Amino acid sequence: MINRYKENANIKIAAILFCLIPFITFPLLANNRYISKFSKPLTIISDTVPLKAKDKIKPKKNIADTLKHPDSIINRSDSLHDSIQVIKLDTTIFSKDSLDAPVTYAADDSGVLFIQSKEFILYGKANTNYKDLKLEANTIQYDQASNLVTAFGGTDTSKGALNLPTFTQGDQTSIMDTVRYNLKTQRGITINTYYKTGEMFVNAQKVKKVDKDVEFAYRGRFTTCNLDTPHFDLRAKKLKVINDKIAVSGPAIPEFEGVPIPIVIPFGIYPLVRGRHSGLLPPRFTTSDITGLGLEGLGFYKVLGPNWDTRIESDLYSYGGWRLQNTTEYLKRYKYRGSFRLSVQHTKQLNYDLYTLSKNEFNISNTYNIQWSHSSDSKARPGTNFSANVNMGSTQYNRYLTNNAYANFNNSLTSNISYNKTWGEGNNLNVSLNETQNSVTRLMNLNLPTVSFSTPTIYPFQRKDQPNNKWYQKLGIGYSGNLLNVISFYDSAFSFKKVLDTIQWGIDHRIPISLTLPPVGPLIFAPSISYEERWYAQKVNYAWNTKTNKVDTSLQKGFYAARQMSFGISMNTRIFGTFNFKNSKHIQALRHEIDPFIGLSYQPNMVSKFYQNVRVDSIGNIRRISQFPSNSVIAGFSEGRFGGLTFGINNLLEMKVRNKDTTGADSIKKVRLLDNLSITSGINLIPDSTNRETPISPISIRAGTNLFNKINISAGATVSPYMQDTAGHYHLMWKQGKIGSFTNGNLSISTSLKSKSKDKKTTEQQLADMGETLTPDEQQAQLQYMQENPGEFVDFKTDWSLQLSYSLSYNRYLSTNLINYISNLSTNINVNGTLALSPKWQIGGGFYFDPIHGKLQASNLFLTRDMHCWQMVIDVQVGLYKSLTITLNPKAGLLRDLRINKHFLQQ
Repeated sequence: MINRYKENANIKIAAILFCLIPFITFPLLANNRYISKFSKPLTIISDTVPLKAKDKIKPKKNIADTLKHPDSIINRSDSLHDSIQVIKLDTTIFSKDSLDAPVTYAADDSGVLFIQSKEFILYGKANTNYKDLKLEANTIQYDQASNLVTAFGGTDTSKGALNLPTFTQGDQTSIMDTVRYNLKTQRGITINTYYKTGEMFVNAQKVKKVDKDVEFAYRGRFTTCNLDTPHFDLRAKKLKVINDKIAVSGPAIPEFEGVPIPIVIPFGIYPLVRGRHSGLLPPRFTTSDITGLGLEGLGFYKVLGPNWDTRIESDLYSYGGWRLQNTTEYLKRYKYRGSFRLSVQHTKQLNYDLYTLSKNEFNISNTYNIQWSHSSDSKARPGTNFSANVNMGSTQYNRYLTNNAYANFNNSLTSNISYNKTWGEGNNLNVSLNETQNSVTRLMNLNLPTVSFSTPTIYPFQRKDQPNNKWYQKLGIGYSGNLLNVISFYDSAFSFKKVLDTIQWGIDHRIPISLTLPPVGPLIFAPSISYEERWYAQKVNYAWNTKTNKVDTSLQKGFYAARQMSFGISMNTRIFGTFNFKNSKHIQALRHEIDPFIGLSYQPNMVSKFYQNVRVDSIGNIRRISQFPSNSVIAGFSEGRFGGLTFGINNLLEMKVRNKDTTGADSIKKVRLLDNLSITSGINLIPDSTNRETPISPISIRAGTNLFNKINISAGATVSPYMQDTAGHYHLMWKQGKIGSFTNGNLSISTSLKSKSKDKKTTEQQLADMGETLTPDEQQAQLQYMQENPGEFVDFKTDWSLQLSYSLSYNRYLSTNLINYISNLSTNINVNGTLALSPKWQIGGGFYFDPIHGKLQASNLFLTRDMHCWQMVIDVQVGLYKSLTITLNPKAGLLRDLRINKHFLQQ
């Protein structure tokens, strides 16, 4: 018996439970319980008898289409005026082999129901939905007896294949010629299948699905290229895929542009799981004249738990050198995060220095490096913070790194471990451990520990129950103290006993007393009293040695306290001025802000007993030298009394311009021309008559701006109006027509320019797209790798980019012979940029240049080719070592370790 129903074209058959059709219709017709003509809309209501949990089915809306008996000749239009007919069914007649979830379906053409064989067929762009399964095809056939679904596509004389079966489960989509699938067991087989799982695209002659998550493919091709005809693929006879976990293949042959490559991969393991998973880290092959053949990056990654993982990497070279590195990362959300890295390096490089008298064929050294970073979430323990940023080890470690040209010229290492605690109304305690290393001098300085403590300002005359209107009630007293311990030694001559002899400690106490007076018109007055006391564990004694004709120094242990006080009152105000441009369409006005201040202060001479007259040459010249020199744990106070004026001025200059892009309230915008320009100095009205003190204090100049939000400029200088002779006397240089002598100065200029990107995503967003499941620490590590290897992460959507920076620093200090002054000038130019030669080719590079010595410290040049799903990079680095690297690798993260890498290294 066949019951066929058909509507006009493109009328969907919807709102019905696929599993209810045979269970309701078959028993009714077979048992003749309801055999009247189905000419009226039908609503089915179940009995009050509860269904079993597995048999419960949600009721649907009225059936849109009328099921017609073959003998029915009732006029369709007449049924519209009849009342809705309701049938009450006994749920006990439902079949036990019904599905455990409703099935919805639709078709553009028609549907055919075979009652006796319990089959249902949909024609014309049919689709069915069952749980998370969705099937679309030209024709879909369902066999209720076996729960088997068969689907296949149609043909069109002009378009070829029409409405091929498309199977979707979760985030996996498959397109095939034919599919047979069991809804209950979720097992099936497909012919000529194309499907995507994760980043992998698979085309197989046959695919057998054995359960919900496991498939076997026969004669398959898989790739990460999303084109219909991929640029490359791997062809394997057998392939097993476990969804969102792993794919495993037997022997595979790579193909490029459809051409097989005579290389056989014995087997392949392709992780599909998102997030972290343990596994081997494949190596990179390198060749070098100084280290030999090598494998770099060989290692293993292990997930230790939900909050821990570790990575072990090694570099092996044929000449006998090696490097072993362990990196452990940890993260507990809303608590803390960090990473620890230990690297041990045994360097064995061929000696190319023909001018040395050494007979050693190889240069051999053993170095190590320790890096630790840790940060705690401020919400975990409010008021308490612990952080660490450690980078310590052998001072020559960076020098022997062969794959990082910029690290070879990093001469200093710094480390810091800090604990901070805040409580009460502003009490603060900070305990830190600091370490600095210099790879040139090989000097190491350890501050173990540095303790800082401060209290909030206390107002002793304030009363909580009364308003504080009296001027003396704003008198405040504060306290801050610092404890410092310093250990200095050379790592080339380390001795524990000598290290103990170099320990220095010192404590600095400060008690400021301030008073805030009511403003007098536009003027603000602020009296102040400051007391400071410094404690030392040793002092330096100087003596002229007539035999060697030089100054000898000796350390005297003990407890020494130096004190200093100052009294003063200061006045400051703010002055504004605006100049309007009435005839200008773009520039509207210039605004100038001036912040002057002047102060009157007195400071007695309380440290004369810690200054010593020292003979510095054979002529007999004498200098006053502090027994707490500037390189002490805490520098000593300046000698002499001061009574006079301190003054200064700060400037701010900005411009108002009209924004051509808008006409609303934001049509006028401010542009900073000068963020600050400050000049400070002072005059001592009671100087020492021996010309050993300077009446005019050094002039300090500071300036900074960010021109057009593109060019950052900062500068500073300290100019002394006096020149000190070998006898220690000061002479005013203004009398000679000179401004003075520079004590120190610095200048920094930087800018970053680039064309408009065709992709508006930022670097951080692009990084998130590359690894959306990476933790913040992993993203930061990936970002650092991108900065160190710019050729592998070129933005082809930017036509050009340019980064320029220039730095200059100058320092003048007294030499150790206490006679001459030493000037130290350093400058550096850094240039980086990229240029798109075509939409697929881009060239870039950068260099560090020292203009003083005329040396190119480090440089690199790379050429990148975008090959859609692959990328080629040719990178040249010149520095302490010269290297050429050619890398060809897929872009997809799934195959990020499948790369062709050729590395040449030379000293």
